[in-house]
Amino acid sequence: MRVLFHVQHLLGVGHLRRAELITEALADKGAEVTVALGGHPVPEIAFSRSHVVQLPPTHIRGADFKTLYDEADRPIDEAWRERRRDALLDLYRAVRPDMVLLELYPFGRWRFGFELEPLLELASQDKPKVKCVASVRDILVETKRPERLAKGLEIAKAHLDAVLVHSDPALFPFGETYPHADEIADITRYTGYVTEPAKRGSGEPTGDVIVSAGGGAAAGDLMQIILDARPLTALSDRVWRLYTGPRCSPEAFEALKERSGPTVLIERFASDFQARLDRAALSISQAGYNTVMNLLRAEVPAVVVPYDEGEETEQIFRARRLEALGHLTVLPTAQLSPETMAEAIGRTLARPQNLERRPIDLEGAGRTANILMELAGSA
Repeated sequence: MRVLFHVQHLLGVGHLRRAELITEALADKGAEVTVALGGHPVPEIAFSRSHVVQLPPTHIRGADFKTLYDEADRPIDEAWRERRRDALLDLYRAVRPDMVLLELYPFGRWRFGFELEPLLELASQDKPKVKCVASVRDILVETKRPERLAKGLEIAKAHLDAVLVHSDPALFPFGETYPHADEIADITRYTGYVTEPAKRGSGEPTGDVIVSAGGGAAAGDLMQIILDARPLTALSDRVWRLYTGPRCSPEAFEALKERSGPTVLIERFASDFQARLDRAALSISQAGYNTVMNLLRAEVPAVVVPYDEGEETEQIFRARRLEALGHLTVLPTAQLSPETMAEAIGRTLARPQNLERRPIDLEGAGRTANILMELAGSA
């Protein structure tokens, strides 16, 4: 089976990592995956088992999704849109895929309709040989423009063969954040959460404190406050490993490095991040999809500071639900200080860790690959 997977990251890198895990699971099944990468390359997430084709890249500044910038850091224009659309359609013709897999669209990524709707229309000309599938996370960001949701429904009904929701429906059913879910229930499949494989090896607990910030766009201020809180905690003598993420600015990274020492280690990325979490005494992080699933896999005591800049609502929604189930402690950004962080850490460490909790389906990568292979008739 040949798969053309359109992947576009703008703010964090969670979408990228989830997509990479899906491509690895597909490769395990013998599928050939071509990744049409729409954002700037992230060396730490290389899609090493796929063929990556770089589209003319685009990015945003800060958390402002209203303006997209091109590779020269200029606002994109119609000529750029046409160039990128043509590159994507040419790639489809070159790959001749059995399946087109879209990350989030048409339930998000609306600003990329200029290329993705033509791609779906082109692929639909090759049905039933070619299947069109949307890959969607558990929670959609709230929108103040309901017409976008209606337009997405129209596109889904016209072109999609399946909508794969990377969630456990007992935790977050798709209809909780997508009001038209019932109208596409016949093509919706839940995969479970996509995260690291369950079998990752073993090791003795390290007692480390793992601090992470997802892609790293907001790492600097958060991690400075966490370091200020460190001496106020019962774990001040432990090794604290801070992973800023690849998008942490050079200035913020260097400012953090100035505070490093024998028991404070500052790095951008850890290829064995999940294994380190598995053996840690505590995690402090934001609350993006990938990070939270890492926490649930590790079953490590955790404090999360959900990212809520701009119109971002996804992280706080997910975090509050999991806090209510006893999986973690939420510290809102508006309440963040060294003192409140230390207090949240204390509450988290005092909570009994052997409580019986409802299991959450974390086997989404393999199940996604199985569904896609079945849909293509290659199972």
